[in-house]
This record gives sequence, C-alpha cells and structure tokens, in this order.
Amino acid sequence: MERFGIETEVVDQAVLKRAARHLGEAGIVLPTFAQLADPALIPPRIREALLAIDPDAPHPLNLFRVHWFNAQNRRSFTSVPQHVVLPSSLTGVQAPIVVALGDRFPMIGAHKVLAAYGCLVPRLVTGRFDPVAQRALWPSTGNYCRGGVAISRILGCRGVAILPAEMSEERFRWLGHWVTEPGDIVKTPGSESNVKEIYDRCAELSRDPANVILNQFSQFENHLVHELCTGRAMARIFEAERETHARWRLFGFVSATGSAGTIAAGDHLKQRYGSKTIAVEPVECPTLLENGFGAHNIQGIGDKHVPLIHNVMSTDVITAVSDRATDALAVLFDHPAGLAYLRDRRGVPDALLALLGSFGLSSICNVLAAIKTARAFKLGPDDALLTVATDGAALYRSEIDRVLAERFAGGFDERRAAEVFAEHLASVGVDHLAELSHEDRRRVFNLGYFTWVEQQGVSLPDFEVRRDPSFWTGLREALPRWDERIDAFNRLASGDEP
Repeated sequence: MERFGIETEVVDQAVLKRAARHLGEAGIVLPTFAQLADPALIPPRIREALLAIDPDAPHPLNLFRVHWFNAQNRRSFTSVPQHVVLPSSLTGVQAPIVVALGDRFPMIGAHKVLAAYGCLVPRLVTGRFDPVAQRALWPSTGNYCRGGVAISRILGCRGVAILPAEMSEERFRWLGHWVTEPGDIVKTPGSESNVKEIYDRCAELSRDPANVILNQFSQFENHLVHELCTGRAMARIFEAERETHARWRLFGFVSATGSAGTIAAGDHLKQRYGSKTIAVEPVECPTLLENGFGAHNIQGIGDKHVPLIHNVMSTDVITAVSDRATDALAVLFDHPAGLAYLRDRRGVPDALLALLGSFGLSSICNVLAAIKTARAFKLGPDDALLTVATDGAALYRSEIDRVLAERFAGGFDERRAAEVFAEHLASVGVDHLAELSHEDRRRVFNLGYFTWVEQQGVSLPDFEVRRDPSFWTGLREALPRWDERIDAFNRLASGDEP
C-alpha cells in the first residue's frame, strides 16, 4: 500500500523522535482511531477532564472530541451520536430519514475535522511529517481546511488553508482567528466548483520541500477514517433507532460526494446491512450524473472531477440537487417567519424546529437527496435512509443574508415561506437521479482518468486497481497498524521509551 501513501512503518526515525519530543513538551497525547470510532475506549480521566475544556479552544484534549459522540453541549459524550429523525410533515415521504448532526464536532462545528486528523496523524507517527520544520497544507472548499488548521495549531505546527476566494465570509473569519500568520490563508480563483484551481496552487506550493500537501481528494486516509469512524457511528444510530422500530431496514446511506471521504461510510453500512450507497452532487454541475460541469453554491461538496478515493464501483445511485433549493431552504429554516410557517401550517414539531440551525447548505442538500431517493424507490415507513448534516447554519449567515436580499427583497413572510416549502420540499421529484448499472459505474470510474492520470500523474496501474473491491477492503489493514504506531508515539513522547 506504500505507493498509495498508506505507510504503516516508520520511515524516518530522526523525524519521528523530533516530532515526539515536540508533542511531548506540549503535553499532547494522540487518540487512536479505535478511540475515535468508540469513545468508550477513551480513558475516564480524559473524559472527566474534557468537561472543563472549551470545545472551541485549541486545547490538546479536544483531539479526544474528534468523533461523532459529542453531546449537544459539546462537552460530554453520548452513547449514541446526536441525530434527528425527520418527520413526514417536513419531508413529505413515509420513509424515515435519519440525520446525524455534524455541528457537534469540536473547534470547527463540522465533521471535516475528523478527516483532517485522519490525514495528518498517520504521517506524524510514521516519521513522515516534522511539525517543527514543515507546514501542513490543507486544500479544501471550506471545512476540511478549517479542520486542518485546527489540528495543526493544536499540534504546534503551521497549517495553511487553501480554498476558493468565493467561499462564505464565516469560513474566512474563522480562519483569520486560527492561522499562525495571515499568509497561511491562500485564496484560489472561483467558488465551490473550482477544485482544479486548488490543485494548481498546491502544485506550485509543493515545490518547497517544507510544504506537505494533505489532499483530501486523493489521501486514502480520508476514506479509511470515515469508513471506520463515520460508518460505525451511523450503524450505532441505526441500531439505537431499531430498538424502538424493530421492523426498520436500512435502505441506504446518502452523502454528497465532496472529497468522497464521508461517503466511505456507505461501504461499512453496505457490508453490515446490505444497504445502497447514494452519491449526491449539484444539478448545476452534474459531473458524475452527466459528465457535466458548471458552478454552484452548495458549499462543501466539490465537483468537476471524481476524487481518487471515491469507491465508485460500490456506488449504487447518483442524484443531484439544485443550489436554488438549498439556498431557499436555508432561509426557510433560519427565518422566524419560516419557522412559524413550519410549526403552524405544516405541523413540524418544536423539537425539530430547534434543530434546524444544525443544517447548513450541504446538509440540506443531503436531506433533499434522501427525499428524492425515497420517492424514486417508493420507500415505505420501514425503509430507513441515513445521512449527515455536515455542518450548521452558523457558517452561512452571510449567504442567508445574500439570498434574502437577492430573492426575497420584498421581505420574507408566511406567504414566501409557503412558496419555498411548496417549490423545494413538497414538490421534490425523481428527476436528476440514476440507479447505476455496472456499465454506468465503469463510465463514472473512467471519468476520473483525466484528472488523476493525465493531470495529477497517478500511474495507470494505480488508477485501475481501484476497480477491484479487494483493494478497498485491503486498505483497512492499515488502521490497527496506525493505532499501534499512535500508542508507540505517545509512549515515546511521554519519555516511556528511549
């Protein structure tokens, strides 16, 4: 697996010892991936200490919160990840749509901090990253680079965010408070759709050997940490719900493709329950669905290419959602008039209304895709769909204000709320959806050739081997080996080993 960057042996002892000394002097202990998949394994003394730690502070113990099991207060842990089952009064479908809430994650209020930890720590504990001499560069369309900067700051190294200039103001404001230097925010041309421009900037920056590119779109660690941690978290949610809904079966896991990290949870769920994996993208840029292109505002889901770490041959359905819908519903879910309409006219429970602030643009996108899936497959009340709210509305206040000004200039009232509900929720159809045949999967897989082989220099054999299911299951062997390395690194950092 070394040729894919999946290194489990120590590459440079000198770098390893220097990194361990650096973290040891700062009193930093690294959680294992097993602990992040099952926080019950985290020592009680750490769990107790966390109660007094601000979840949004760059405190070393917050590394032990980089998982799905944080409570609503984001200080204590839960046995079941925070989630909500959306009622038919909101979705209009009988199928239960179960949404895990990603804004419970520490520091960035989004689950991408898990991917950032997963991409950096294996390098750190195998002597492939020197936190003293090197900079960690985080190419992203928003949340991953924030997670990377947060992890970098805790580990006492330079973290550089690389993201499109047209992302939300809130992302840049957060980064301004967390980066070591202003120059550690690198803005690339365009918006969510302009991933290639990010790659081009990374290619320039990689000429400096002090810069280490942690590309979430091609680092298989991103796939693995989600397959393990997010997959098990989704399974725990499903099992908890099935305690009171014994007839439920898991029909599918719905995830916007993005870097193709989160969607790896579908592999875990498919192996365990035989469920389908539903990939989601924007109508305005239907790359997987139509080999298409374009620009959109569903921030956080990426497009115009097939990520190297996307297990395309395990994807069952592709569907697309319009940013016109996600923009409008973000207003509906945030505005007092919208919430009043949902409560008084649609009968949406107050408990759910209180949680709609946990739904950002890509979260709404996932919900709409789940509704499409339920309609397309005519799912009933026992056919559950799992998905994730990757981040909350707090990251999009400026976007909501923009939509209000541009589309609802006359004000947003109950009439406008009813129109938004009717257009973007009640009338969700089954257009822009395809159930994939084997030939369809081959087509989508082949599309990745142009990005990875022709543009990014991946060898053809390394590109092709990803068709084989055994390649993906074989990757999992790295996880327990990394945990052994993390344990050894922690001992070395504490001075327990020479």
